[in-house]
Amino acid sequence: MPTIYRLLTEDDTSAFCHKVTLALSKGWVLAGSPAMAFDSARGVMRCAQGVTKEISHPYSPDMKLGEQ
Repeated sequence: MPTIYRLLTEDDTSAFCHKVTLALSKGWVLAGSPAMAFDSARGVMRCAQGVTKEISHPYSPDMKLGEQ
């Protein structure tokens, strides 16, 4: 089965945790550690977390990863 990858990003608010939690509830698995960086243009901290998921159909660059 193919494995697909997404990088979830969001400002450092509870919205980031909710985005990651939603992905986990849909069968995605954490890939590595989260990362944080300061967005100086906007003056906010940003978070990122990679997630992976095995799918039963072939990968296509046209697929919407968040809908898998």
